[in-house]
Amino acid sequence: MFEKMAISLSEIPDTSITIIGQPSKSIPAHANIQFITLPETRRLSLGRIFLPLQVAFKVLKLKPQLLIVNTHELLIVSSAIRILFGVKIIYDIRENYYRNIRYSEAFIAPLRFAIAASVRLKEKLTSPLINHFILAEKVYQEELTFLSNKQTTIENKAALHTHFMRTPDPKYIQLLFSGTISRSTGVFEAIRWAHLLHQFDENIRLTIIGFCALNDVRKELEYAVKDKPFISLIGTTELVPHGEIVKAIKHSNFGIVHYPTSLHTYRSMPTKLYEYMAAGLPILTSADQYFAQDVVNQNAGLLWNENSQTTLASMKSSTFYPNPVPGVHWEGEQLVSLVQSLVP
Repeated sequence: MFEKMAISLSEIPDTSITIIGQPSKSIPAHANIQFITLPETRRLSLGRIFLPLQVAFKVLKLKPQLLIVNTHELLIVSSAIRILFGVKIIYDIRENYYRNIRYSEAFIAPLRFAIAASVRLKEKLTSPLINHFILAEKVYQEELTFLSNKQTTIENKAALHTHFMRTPDPKYIQLLFSGTISRSTGVFEAIRWAHLLHQFDENIRLTIIGFCALNDVRKELEYAVKDKPFISLIGTTELVPHGEIVKAIKHSNFGIVHYPTSLHTYRSMPTKLYEYMAAGLPILTSADQYFAQDVVNQNAGLLWNENSQTTLASMKSSTFYPNPVPGVHWEGEQLVSLVQSLVP
């Protein structure tokens, strides 16, 4: 919300931006961006249920001309504000929430369909009141039926500095797994790959950095790495500032991107894929991934071979990124144009 959307919109003259959300560390002060922090709540709790009302009261005090909604949880209160006060609304769709809730492990199995169906119903009922939709993935144009040709695709691409340079430690082969930590994002496959590679080269290291929302997955993760001193965990129990992830990219040799087959990640283009490509970080992925051919075509990394010794040899002998990969950086000018068209 800050590094991409707010920074881009701050370029519009005479614009004041307020971000309402969870607190985050290490965000620099900005002249025309202010922050209102919300209390931290658990996914399934009374506090979480009443949080949208708290947001609504804060929005009413601000009296904005434009409200960008970044989660389905705020659709009902945002629609009410639109009806009562005429505020224009952009719904920023970062996920296909129906699929993510139904097919991921975020909620207990008996509740998944009911929660997913209620979210999709809420999206459909409020869609006539949405002025415009932003889609973080091109595939959402096919998957979502309530857009009414009011959508713009602005993919969640990399927001790295232009002169970003990697400086990995030459003594090690540093692997990186960054972002959301869960079974469905492939963290346990990353551990397996690192373990197999480490058997042939003790200089292999793996850093896992990100937030793990589920306690059982966190416990499984800690158990999986407890006898593997070459694997380090950063974050897991709390949100990690993006700057820390950028620092990890800076010091890595390869980034692992592998998603186990699932309907909610099918045809997904992960943000970290763009970040790794923008940083010139070679990618280690597998042939069954939707983006695998892009990695091969751009000479941006390697496909995992179950003969891990062969994979290790290729990691040591191959060269990557003969040319910068085009189209991997955040395209904030699209957002600026959209907002200026809605609020002249």
